[in-house]
Amino acid sequence: MIPVNHVIVLSLVIFAIGIIGALSRRNVFIVLMSIELMLNAVNLALVGFSSQLANLTGQILALFVITVAAGEAAVGLAIVVAVYRNRHSVNVDNMNIMKW
Repeated sequence: MIPVNHVIVLSLVIFAIGIIGALSRRNVFIVLMSIELMLNAVNLALVGFSSQLANLTGQILALFVITVAAGEAAVGLAIVVAVYRNRHSVNVDNMNIMKW
């Protein structure tokens, strides 16, 4: 059995990679993938703590997070496609369509 410390360190590393990707990139697809990476890191931590405590609450919460992440990916991709049709770019700096 893998110790929970290793699971939490792996989750922290994955979450840090997601934060760096979301803050440093200008491509919207990379930003969305980084957000998904952060959500998966949280799921890994939830399942790790859940197995350590022998409680299913963390695993059930992880299922809800997966559901929300799937909806976020679908809606985010739809918004990116709509913006690309209007602006012909997926650069974050060019997405000022919602400004007054």
